Amino acid sequence: MTEIDRPAETLPDALSRCADAVAAALEQAIARAQPVSDRLSRAMRHAALAGGKRLRPFLVVESAALFGVPMERALPAAIALECVHCYSLAHDDLPAMDDDDLRRGQPTVHRAYDEATAILAGDGLLTLAFEILAEPTTDPDPAVRIALVASLARAAGGEGMVGGQMLDLAAEGRFADAGRPAPDLAGVARLQELKTGALLRHACEAGALIGRAAPPEMAQLNTYSRVIGRAFQIADDLLDVEGDAAAVGKAVGKDSAAGKATFVELLGVAGARAELDRLVGEAHAALAGFGTRATLLQEAARFIAERRN
Repeated sequence: MTEIDRPAETLPDALSRCADAVAAALEQAIARAQPVSDRLSRAMRHAALAGGKRLRPFLVVESAALFGVPMERALPAAIALECVHCYSLAHDDLPAMDDDDLRRGQPTVHRAYDEATAILAGDGLLTLAFEILAEPTTDPDPAVRIALVASLARAAGGEGMVGGQMLDLAAEGRFADAGRPAPDLAGVARLQELKTGALLRHACEAGALIGRAAPPEMAQLNTYSRVIGRAFQIADDLLDVEGDAAAVGKAVGKDSAAGKATFVELLGVAGARAELDRLVGEAHAALAGFGTRATLLQEAARFIAERRN
Protein backbone atom coordinates (compact mmCIF):
# COMPACT_ATOMS: atom_id res chain seq x y z
CA MET A 1 0.00 0.00 0.00
CA THR A 2 1.42 3.42 -0.92
CA GLU A 3 0.89 6.52 1.12
CA ILE A 4 -1.48 7.76 -1.60
CA ASP A 5 -3.64 4.65 -1.03
CA ARG A 6 -3.53 4.82 2.76
CA PRO A 7 -6.79 4.77 4.71
CA ALA A 8 -8.44 8.07 5.58
CA GLU A 9 -6.99 9.56 8.77
CA THR A 10 -8.11 12.51 10.85
CA LEU A 11 -5.69 15.40 11.25
CA PRO A 12 -5.33 14.92 15.04
CA ASP A 13 -4.51 11.25 14.53
CA ALA A 14 -2.03 12.04 11.75
CA LEU A 15 -0.32 14.71 13.85
CA SER A 16 -0.11 12.36 16.83
CA ARG A 17 1.27 9.50 14.74
CA CYS A 18 3.89 11.76 13.19
CA ALA A 19 4.83 13.34 16.54
CA ASP A 20 5.41 9.90 18.07
CA ALA A 21 7.58 8.80 15.15
CA VAL A 22 9.56 12.05 15.24
CA ALA A 23 10.20 11.80 18.99
CA ALA A 24 11.46 8.23 18.67
CA ALA A 25 13.68 9.10 15.71
CA LEU A 26 15.07 12.21 17.45
CA GLU A 27 15.95 10.19 20.53
CA GLN A 28 17.77 7.65 18.39
CA ALA A 29 19.60 10.35 16.42
CA ILE A 30 20.88 12.08 19.57
CA ALA A 31 21.99 8.73 20.97
CA ARG A 32 23.85 7.91 17.72
CA ALA A 33 25.56 11.30 17.82
CA GLN A 34 27.18 10.26 21.11
CA PRO A 35 27.81 13.67 22.73
CA VAL A 36 30.96 13.31 24.84
CA SER A 37 29.28 15.02 27.80
CA ASP A 38 26.31 13.44 29.52
CA ARG A 39 25.14 16.91 30.57
CA LEU A 40 25.21 18.06 26.94
CA SER A 41 23.30 14.95 25.86
CA ARG A 42 20.63 15.54 28.51
CA ALA A 43 20.32 19.21 27.53
CA MET A 44 19.93 18.31 23.85
CA ARG A 45 17.25 15.82 24.77
CA HIS A 46 15.52 18.44 26.95
CA ALA A 47 15.47 20.83 24.00
CA ALA A 48 14.35 18.30 21.41
CA LEU A 49 12.09 15.92 23.33
CA ALA A 50 9.93 18.25 25.40
CA GLY A 51 6.83 17.59 23.31
CA GLY A 52 5.23 20.01 20.91
CA LYS A 53 3.00 19.55 17.89
CA ARG A 54 5.93 18.66 15.57
CA LEU A 55 4.19 20.69 12.87
CA ARG A 56 7.28 21.22 10.74
CA PRO A 57 8.15 17.51 10.52
CA PHE A 58 4.48 16.82 9.79
CA LEU A 59 4.64 19.18 6.81
CA VAL A 60 7.72 17.35 5.51
CA VAL A 61 6.01 13.98 5.86
CA GLU A 62 2.71 15.08 4.32
CA SER A 63 4.34 17.00 1.47
CA ALA A 64 6.34 13.88 0.60
CA ALA A 65 3.19 11.76 0.91
CA LEU A 66 1.65 13.72 -1.96
CA PHE A 67 4.10 11.84 -4.18
CA GLY A 68 3.64 8.42 -2.61
CA VAL A 69 6.60 8.63 -0.21
CA PRO A 70 5.98 6.69 3.04
CA MET A 71 6.69 8.30 6.39
CA GLU A 72 9.81 6.26 7.12
CA ARG A 73 11.52 7.62 4.01
CA ALA A 74 10.63 11.23 4.84
CA LEU A 75 11.48 10.95 8.54
CA PRO A 76 15.24 11.73 8.36
CA ALA A 77 14.62 15.06 6.62
CA ALA A 78 11.75 15.72 9.02
CA ILE A 79 13.83 15.24 12.17
CA ALA A 80 16.73 17.23 10.70
CA LEU A 81 14.35 20.17 10.38
CA GLU A 82 13.05 19.61 13.91
CA CYS A 83 16.63 19.67 15.22
CA VAL A 84 17.05 23.14 13.70
CA HIS A 85 13.71 24.30 15.06
CA CYS A 86 14.52 23.06 18.58
CA TYR A 87 17.99 24.63 18.47
CA SER A 88 16.39 27.95 17.53
CA LEU A 89 13.98 27.75 20.47
CA ALA A 90 16.80 27.00 22.93
CA HIS A 91 18.70 30.04 21.69
CA ASP A 92 15.65 32.32 21.34
CA ASP A 93 14.74 31.68 24.98
CA LEU A 94 18.12 32.90 26.25
CA PRO A 95 18.29 36.14 28.29
CA ALA A 96 20.15 37.85 25.43
CA MET A 97 17.22 37.12 23.12
CA ASP A 98 13.64 36.71 24.36
CA ASP A 99 14.52 35.84 27.98
CA ASP A 100 11.84 33.20 28.49
CA ASP A 101 11.53 30.82 31.43
CA LEU A 102 8.89 28.51 29.96
CA ARG A 103 8.71 26.55 26.72
CA ARG A 104 6.10 23.89 25.93
CA GLY A 105 5.01 24.07 29.55
CA GLN A 106 8.48 23.19 30.87
CA PRO A 107 11.52 25.20 31.99
CA THR A 108 13.54 26.48 29.07
CA VAL A 109 16.92 24.85 28.52
CA HIS A 110 18.92 27.64 30.14
CA ARG A 111 16.63 27.48 33.19
CA ALA A 112 16.81 23.69 33.44
CA TYR A 113 20.61 23.79 33.03
CA ASP A 114 22.46 27.07 32.44
CA GLU A 115 23.06 29.56 29.63
CA ALA A 116 26.32 28.07 28.38
CA THR A 117 24.85 24.57 28.26
CA ALA A 118 21.76 25.88 26.44
CA ILE A 119 23.96 27.49 23.79
CA LEU A 120 25.97 24.31 23.31
CA ALA A 121 22.86 22.12 23.25
CA GLY A 122 21.46 24.33 20.49
CA ASP A 123 24.74 24.16 18.61
CA GLY A 124 24.73 20.38 18.95
CA LEU A 125 21.22 20.10 17.49
CA LEU A 126 22.00 22.47 14.63
CA THR A 127 25.04 20.53 13.51
CA LEU A 128 23.28 17.20 14.03
CA ALA A 129 20.65 18.32 11.53
CA PHE A 130 23.17 18.57 8.71
CA GLU A 131 24.85 15.32 9.72
CA ILE A 132 21.48 13.60 9.34
CA LEU A 133 20.82 15.14 5.93
CA ALA A 134 24.25 14.08 4.67
CA GLU A 135 23.71 10.41 5.52
CA PRO A 136 22.91 8.08 2.59
CA THR A 137 19.95 6.72 4.54
CA THR A 138 18.24 10.11 4.18
CA ASP A 139 17.99 9.67 0.40
CA PRO A 140 19.86 7.37 -1.99
CA ASP A 141 20.49 10.21 -4.47
CA PRO A 142 23.44 12.45 -3.44
CA ALA A 143 21.96 15.31 -5.48
CA VAL A 144 18.79 15.21 -3.41
CA ARG A 145 20.78 15.16 -0.17
CA ILE A 146 22.78 18.20 -1.34
CA ALA A 147 19.56 19.98 -2.28
CA LEU A 148 18.12 19.24 1.17
CA VAL A 149 21.24 20.58 2.88
CA ALA A 150 21.20 23.75 0.76
CA SER A 151 17.50 24.32 1.33
CA LEU A 152 17.75 23.95 5.11
CA ALA A 153 20.88 26.12 5.27
CA ARG A 154 19.11 28.92 3.39
CA ALA A 155 16.01 28.63 5.54
CA ALA A 156 17.94 28.64 8.82
CA GLY A 157 20.63 31.21 8.04
CA GLY A 158 21.09 34.90 7.44
CA GLU A 159 18.62 35.00 4.56
CA GLY A 160 16.07 33.04 6.60
CA MET A 161 15.36 32.42 10.27
CA VAL A 162 18.54 33.99 11.70
CA GLY A 163 18.11 37.06 9.53
CA GLY A 164 14.51 37.37 10.68
CA GLN A 165 15.56 37.14 14.30
CA MET A 166 18.04 39.96 13.74
CA LEU A 167 15.28 42.11 12.22
CA ASP A 168 13.10 41.26 15.21
CA LEU A 169 15.74 42.47 17.65
CA ALA A 170 16.17 45.65 15.61
CA ALA A 171 12.39 46.17 15.73
CA GLU A 172 12.66 46.21 19.53
CA GLY A 173 15.24 48.99 19.32
CA ARG A 174 18.04 46.78 20.66
CA PHE A 175 20.81 48.40 18.61
CA ALA A 176 21.74 52.00 19.33
CA ASP A 177 23.57 52.39 16.01
CA ALA A 178 20.66 51.10 13.91
CA GLY A 179 17.69 53.07 15.20
CA ARG A 180 14.22 51.61 15.40
CA PRO A 181 12.34 51.10 12.13
CA ALA A 182 8.86 52.56 11.88
CA PRO A 183 6.29 49.74 12.13
CA ASP A 184 4.40 48.98 8.94
CA LEU A 185 2.64 45.94 7.52
CA ALA A 186 5.22 45.28 4.81
CA GLY A 187 8.06 45.37 7.35
CA VAL A 188 6.29 43.02 9.77
CA ALA A 189 5.44 40.65 6.92
CA ARG A 190 9.05 40.55 5.73
CA LEU A 191 10.38 39.97 9.25
CA GLN A 192 7.99 37.11 9.93
CA GLU A 193 8.43 35.58 6.48
CA LEU A 194 12.06 35.10 7.45
CA LYS A 195 11.88 34.39 11.18
CA THR A 196 8.84 32.09 11.15
CA GLY A 197 8.03 31.33 7.55
CA ALA A 198 11.43 30.19 6.27
CA LEU A 199 11.45 26.85 8.11
CA LEU A 200 7.84 26.18 7.12
CA ARG A 201 8.75 26.78 3.47
CA HIS A 202 11.69 24.41 3.81
CA ALA A 203 9.41 21.75 5.28
CA CYS A 204 7.25 21.64 2.16
CA GLU A 205 10.24 21.98 -0.15
CA ALA A 206 11.99 19.08 1.58
CA GLY A 207 8.97 16.84 1.11
CA ALA A 208 8.78 17.84 -2.55
CA LEU A 209 12.49 17.13 -3.06
CA ILE A 210 12.18 13.67 -1.52
CA GLY A 211 9.10 13.05 -3.67
CA ARG A 212 10.83 14.18 -6.89
CA ALA A 213 8.17 16.82 -7.47
CA ALA A 214 7.94 18.46 -10.86
CA PRO A 215 8.47 22.26 -10.97
CA PRO A 216 4.73 23.10 -11.12
CA GLU A 217 4.08 20.87 -8.10
CA MET A 218 6.99 22.46 -6.25
CA ALA A 219 5.52 25.89 -7.02
CA GLN A 220 2.12 24.92 -5.62
CA LEU A 221 3.69 23.71 -2.39
CA ASN A 222 5.79 26.86 -2.18
CA THR A 223 2.66 29.00 -2.42
CA TYR A 224 0.96 26.90 0.25
CA SER A 225 3.95 27.11 2.59
CA ARG A 226 4.22 30.89 2.26
CA VAL A 227 0.54 31.30 3.03
CA ILE A 228 0.58 29.06 6.11
CA GLY A 229 3.73 30.83 7.31
CA ARG A 230 1.82 34.11 7.38
CA ALA A 231 -1.16 32.41 9.04
CA PHE A 232 1.07 30.83 11.69
CA GLN A 233 2.46 34.19 12.72
CA ILE A 234 -0.90 35.96 12.81
CA ALA A 235 -2.25 33.16 15.00
CA ASP A 236 0.84 33.52 17.20
CA ASP A 237 0.25 37.26 17.51
CA LEU A 238 -3.35 36.61 18.53
CA LEU A 239 -2.21 34.13 21.16
CA ASP A 240 0.19 36.72 22.57
CA VAL A 241 -2.74 39.11 22.97
CA GLU A 242 -5.53 36.75 23.99
CA GLY A 243 -3.87 33.52 25.11
CA ASP A 244 -3.39 32.07 28.57
CA ALA A 245 0.21 31.21 29.49
CA ALA A 246 -0.77 27.81 30.92
CA ALA A 247 -2.57 26.83 27.72
CA VAL A 248 -0.05 28.38 25.34
CA GLY A 249 2.89 26.82 27.18
CA LYS A 250 4.96 30.01 27.26
CA ALA A 251 4.70 33.61 28.44
CA VAL A 252 2.15 35.81 26.69
CA GLY A 253 1.86 39.58 26.31
CA LYS A 254 5.60 39.94 25.70
CA ASP A 255 5.33 41.46 22.22
CA SER A 256 3.25 44.36 23.48
CA ALA A 257 5.53 44.86 26.47
CA ALA A 258 8.54 45.00 24.15
CA GLY A 259 6.81 47.49 21.89
CA LYS A 260 6.93 45.18 18.88
CA ALA A 261 4.83 45.83 15.82
CA THR A 262 2.67 42.77 15.10
CA PHE A 263 -0.03 41.83 12.63
CA VAL A 264 -2.62 42.20 15.39
CA GLU A 265 -1.40 45.68 16.31
CA LEU A 266 -1.53 46.80 12.67
CA LEU A 267 -4.70 45.00 11.57
CA GLY A 268 -6.63 44.84 14.84
CA VAL A 269 -8.04 41.59 16.25
CA ALA A 270 -11.00 41.50 13.86
CA GLY A 271 -8.79 42.35 10.89
CA ALA A 272 -6.29 39.67 11.88
CA ARG A 273 -9.02 37.04 12.09
CA ALA A 274 -10.40 38.08 8.71
CA GLU A 275 -6.92 37.79 7.22
CA LEU A 276 -6.58 34.31 8.71
CA ASP A 277 -9.80 33.21 7.01
CA ARG A 278 -8.55 34.59 3.70
CA LEU A 279 -5.20 32.84 4.07
CA VAL A 280 -6.83 29.48 4.85
CA GLY A 281 -8.83 29.78 1.64
CA GLU A 282 -5.69 30.63 -0.29
CA ALA A 283 -3.85 27.65 1.20
CA HIS A 284 -6.66 25.31 0.18
CA ALA A 285 -6.69 26.71 -3.35
CA ALA A 286 -2.91 26.32 -3.70
CA LEU A 287 -3.21 22.54 -3.22
CA ALA A 288 -6.40 21.99 -5.20
CA GLY A 289 -4.47 20.36 -8.04
CA PHE A 290 -3.44 17.49 -5.76
CA GLY A 291 -7.04 16.45 -5.11
CA THR A 292 -7.83 14.41 -2.02
CA ARG A 293 -4.14 13.59 -1.50
CA ALA A 294 -3.78 17.08 -0.02
CA THR A 295 -6.70 16.83 2.41
CA LEU A 296 -4.53 16.64 5.54
CA LEU A 297 -2.35 19.55 4.41
CA GLN A 298 -5.45 21.62 3.69
CA GLU A 299 -6.86 20.77 7.11
CA ALA A 300 -3.49 21.70 8.63
CA ALA A 301 -3.92 25.24 7.30
CA ARG A 302 -7.12 25.64 9.32
CA PHE A 303 -5.47 24.01 12.33
CA ILE A 304 -2.61 26.53 12.14
CA ALA A 305 -5.00 29.45 11.93
CA GLU A 306 -7.14 28.30 14.86
CA ARG A 307 -4.48 26.85 17.19
CA ARG A 308 -4.61 27.70 20.86
CA ASN A 309 -1.04 26.80 21.84
